[in-house]
Amino acid sequence: MGHSQADKARSRQRILDEAATQIRDKGLDALSIGHLMQQVDLTHGGFYGHFASRSELIAAALEQALATGEEAARASRDPDKPVSVSAMARSYLSRTHRDTRKSGCAIAALVSDVGRADAEHRAVMEPHIEAFIAKVAEAFGDDDDARATMAVSAMVGALTISRVMTDPKRSDAVLRAVRDGIAAMASDE
Repeated sequence: MGHSQADKARSRQRILDEAATQIRDKGLDALSIGHLMQQVDLTHGGFYGHFASRSELIAAALEQALATGEEAARASRDPDKPVSVSAMARSYLSRTHRDTRKSGCAIAALVSDVGRADAEHRAVMEPHIEAFIAKVAEAFGDDDDARATMAVSAMVGALTISRVMTDPKRSDAVLRAVRDGIAAMASDE
């Protein structure tokens, strides 16, 4: 019995959702097709009905992870209030965000992996980084994105470093230092 296009689309989306979660949690190289398909209750052979290769899946899962993170950030904001740089930094550099790697910002979770990946996978992440910089520049009110580039780099770096720290107090201190630094940058306007 054949599957409808709607069934196939739902299966593909389940694969992408699970793959996006797995790569955020364990990295690009840790993604196993067999394990992934088992997690979504599909056959290993069925994978090729959705993707031509593991590389194609990784690119699609990376896009899914990035888009999901951006959507979560949008959903957490009050659409009637302008977003300040300080508020963005407080949200991004929070304990909650640090501790939710599987569902948090895919840039911070995967930037090192993607930096070592091929041009195809880097090209998936690059526009999302540029969009993040543009959002911060808009919040700063800058035409020049140098300050926004520095703030985004500091936020992504601080979140990544804070996840490495085994001492929770030191991890919190990293987040706090960069939050305070970005707030000071914002008040220098």
